[in-house]
Amino acid sequence: MPSPHTVVLASLLLSGFASLAFAQIPSVWQEQQIEAMNQSDAIMRRAHGQKDLLAQYQVMRHAYAADGKPAFRAIFGQYLSWFQTFLGDYKDAELAFSIQQKPQADDHPSPLGQPGWHPVPALDYLPTLAKGYRVVFLNEAHNIALTRTLTVRLLKPLREEGFNVFAVETLYPSDIAALNKRGYPIAASGFYTREPIYAEMVRTALKLGYKVVAYEADANHTGDAREAQQAENLWKILKDDPNAKLVVNAGYAHIQKTGQFLGAQSMAEHFIKDSGINPLSIEQTILIPHIDRTMDHPDYDAIIDALHPQQPIVFIDKDGKPWSLRPGYDVSVIFPEEHFIEGRPTWLELWGARVPVVVNGNVCQNHWPCLVAARYADEGDDAVPADRMVLDPVPLMTIDDIKITSGNFSTPVGRLYLRPDHRYRLTISDEAGHRIGSTLITVTRPSGDPQVLSALPSGSSGAACADTSCKAAPAQP
Repeated sequence: MPSPHTVVLASLLLSGFASLAFAQIPSVWQEQQIEAMNQSDAIMRRAHGQKDLLAQYQVMRHAYAADGKPAFRAIFGQYLSWFQTFLGDYKDAELAFSIQQKPQADDHPSPLGQPGWHPVPALDYLPTLAKGYRVVFLNEAHNIALTRTLTVRLLKPLREEGFNVFAVETLYPSDIAALNKRGYPIAASGFYTREPIYAEMVRTALKLGYKVVAYEADANHTGDAREAQQAENLWKILKDDPNAKLVVNAGYAHIQKTGQFLGAQSMAEHFIKDSGINPLSIEQTILIPHIDRTMDHPDYDAIIDALHPQQPIVFIDKDGKPWSLRPGYDVSVIFPEEHFIEGRPTWLELWGARVPVVVNGNVCQNHWPCLVAARYADEGDDAVPADRMVLDPVPLMTIDDIKITSGNFSTPVGRLYLRPDHRYRLTISDEAGHRIGSTLITVTRPSGDPQVLSALPSGSSGAACADTSCKAAPAQP
């Protein structure tokens, strides 16, 4: 896969974030950013020296707190936000690194209130739109897992339309064969697969019968060379299998089919040139909510304020033709505004596919902070969890060197989001990765309040207990 340098710089440039900074003090700022990237790489290598993910994150956040230089914060904030998503801390990930979505000169007029245009659920419309294509491109913002949620849900209807290969950015080729055989991702499967929604995306594809493939460029390919090699790898998949119908997950503007792209060509442009195939390009990173609404695209705010959608939508005209905010994309997805309960976003329900299970901090047995992870019961301990979260009386982003090990503190409560009628193995571990306990639960679809796990059953520490004694208890009135 490309180095973190490549991923970070590409993300910043594609989003327009870095261009604003470069414009302030061009040459000096560029030098500072290169220095910050080298510094960030060194910190991440040091963090990887810790065995447990939570311990790795502690290295990252204390490094962030220790250096307030703007260039370092601009670069390392993205590194930090990746690890926050890995831990299921999506709110802080957004606060650590967000991109303001400003209107651009070539934006198409908003469809809101225009004759003939009307909103439809994206999950219903997009599979129908994809019928006429052999290749579908879907993009994401790498530290905003919201932009992966619709892709997870689209995989099944796209499979029913004959799509059978799922190409995923930054998967490690070394694990591809084992991944397809194993049926679930592990930490060694890729970089972003450490994030639970990304892992759920790959896992869902495998369960549906997709062949999951890597298409990332070699580490020494950067800039336009990276775009070109990615496109070449995708085209080779189709040439080698005439029956392949391809769904591609990529970041930001890599799926842009026309327009300016860092002074060169995007992966999608290279792919069209190489293959002669016109892909369906679905944009998911611009019309999204931000905690700070001043960072929203103004068209997004107007649509949300007028319609208050409860699921992702797209606009179509009277003939069924989709609307796109920007040239180079076939259709733009508008995500609903965010809602947080006990610090976690409700979009983790994956638009009706999952339900909340409340976990009381008593399961941590006064080991703070503690990591709560839910893995499918039929997957190994090495599986990337379906969901995970950190419980701590002092929030992790309270940048401080405070360590809480015991005391009379308010016990935190959090929500895991899991699929009903599935069995999961919950594991509780401390900052050093030591197992505090584990238990099996069967998740049911609640008719009222969500299920609650208020404590680990007696004798469950260190090993899973029987299903009959580990079902999450009903919420108390």
